[in-house]
Amino acid sequence: MEDFKNKIAVVTGGGTGMGRELVLQLANDGCHVSMCDIIEENMQETFDMVTKQFPDVKITKHVCDVSNEEDVIRFRDEVLTQQQTDHVNLLFNNAGIGGGGSFIHSSREEWERCFAVCWYGVYYCSRAFMPYIIASDEAHIINTSSINGFWASLGGTPHTSYSAAKFAVKGFSEALIDDFRVNAPHVGVSVVMPGHIGTSIAINTGKILEIERSDEEIETSKQNMIKMGLPVHNFSLDQIREAMKENAEAFAKNAPTSSAEASKIILDAVKQKKWRILVGDDAKALDQYVRNDPEEAYNISFHGERRGENIL
Repeated sequence: MEDFKNKIAVVTGGGTGMGRELVLQLANDGCHVSMCDIIEENMQETFDMVTKQFPDVKITKHVCDVSNEEDVIRFRDEVLTQQQTDHVNLLFNNAGIGGGGSFIHSSREEWERCFAVCWYGVYYCSRAFMPYIIASDEAHIINTSSINGFWASLGGTPHTSYSAAKFAVKGFSEALIDDFRVNAPHVGVSVVMPGHIGTSIAINTGKILEIERSDEEIETSKQNMIKMGLPVHNFSLDQIREAMKENAEAFAKNAPTSSAEASKIILDAVKQKKWRILVGDDAKALDQYVRNDPEEAYNISFHGERRGENIL
């Protein structure tokens, strides 16, 4: 797909971060876009920005919980009606949240909620839109996995639900390569594996899960911080809570790759029909570390430095 002009795109998680930037940059290329998000106020901000800057493209917004198949079916039907189309050219399965870090300590509800958004959101949207993707003369599905789709850790911090879901997204995307070649050769697929990107995923996760951590969970987080070498031995549980909030805010501010930069990398790669899209120098470096020595994959930090044995 050499350009996106007059194409029709669907973007999930369009309220903030990479989703918002994908909508903006697609619209800038003359693409008509339908986006969804579960946080309506975030999506309204995106909608207002895009319609003001690009009045000549058709932008629609839809509240949708992508982990709920009934919501997804309604979202699909609204898209087809409001875009007045019988086909979709681009599907960006971008929506995601965190949570459920520990299979041992996290609640089952939180663990399954993260997994459902990050995996079933991709599955349900792909199922719902597939007939309309295939109905296009030219189409592409772009599934957002993560570096945690090939490395199931945060360098010492448990990250089980998100990682399991992102491994599923990566495997599903790769499996579609031959499926499309055989059964829908005009359709392409890409799997996106970002490193640390400046998004609001940590903040949005708290809003979506309405997380109020118990003292036991905060104590577990504190002990994990200590194991990682952070000097929080004398912190109260309230101080740990505040530190976690500050970390969520810093995640977006201190990222080496912005959402705008990440989205440009993704869209350029789609135009080049690349199926594997690593986003960020950190993602490329970590990918190389893991591939070079998979047995040692969990003895390295996020940026590839070797971790101390006492951390394990």
